[in-house]
Amino acid sequence: MRIDRADSEAELLGAPASSAEIVKVVAGDFEVRLAESRAEVDAAQALRYRVFYEEMTARPTPEMAARRRDFDTFDEVCDHLLVLDRRRGDGPEGIVGTYRLIRRSAAARMGRFYSSAEYDIQPMIDYPGEVLELGRSCIEKDARNTATMQMLWRGIALYSFHYDIQVMFGCASLPGPDPSQHELAMSYLYHHHLAPPEIRVRALANRYIKMDVLKPGSYDPRKALARVPPLIKGYLRLGGFVGDGAVIDPQFNTTDVFIIVKTELVTQKYIRHYERGMREQDE
Repeated sequence: MRIDRADSEAELLGAPASSAEIVKVVAGDFEVRLAESRAEVDAAQALRYRVFYEEMTARPTPEMAARRRDFDTFDEVCDHLLVLDRRRGDGPEGIVGTYRLIRRSAAARMGRFYSSAEYDIQPMIDYPGEVLELGRSCIEKDARNTATMQMLWRGIALYSFHYDIQVMFGCASLPGPDPSQHELAMSYLYHHHLAPPEIRVRALANRYIKMDVLKPGSYDPRKALARVPPLIKGYLRLGGFVGDGAVIDPQFNTTDVFIIVKTELVTQKYIRHYERGMREQDE
């Protein structure tokens, strides 16, 4: 698998992948921006641990359990997008949402993208222009609302606009490691949102799980869509596609599907919204 070289010598030497000012929006009590300190990254990892390992059913390593943090080596090279509720604090204590963002330069430092452990992502590697892998999305339980999710997407849109991201991708999860529980949702995704051949990613052969278990016309698409998790529905509303094949993630106790989103709709929608808001503030 080929990974393009990092953007600059500074990134190869471990300098931050981007300035925190690339993404910085304040809307009422909420702020979205990139992590600015080690303490904020630590707080994001603590949030991930609470959501994935305590609220959900992921299985931590002994070190993760001891530290009560979700972490891996990709955390050292990625950008951490944060949503802060400033009523709780302006720093680590205010973090209520996070996303992990990995561009080509970060993947080059690791030698691969995170999702390559589950999928043959060569179509993403070969995609012309900059690409962005999204992962580790989570929101504090008492902050799961439209406002928090919109702030995360505004941050992703600004980040994508700055780096001229052409396509975003990553693994999204269905709860539980039993794919038979997700036949409706997976069949619907395959029949209605399968990526076109030129960008279609396929699960690795030794992990491949058939998605189109049910035949078209044998189920109610509306009922099937209702079984699709909200985050995946959000990607679909932005014109997202799925790859071919699901994968069981034993650490997170999930059934994963591969998501591909061309960024044009994302950046147009949220940049336009952001610019309109700025004009209204200036008037």
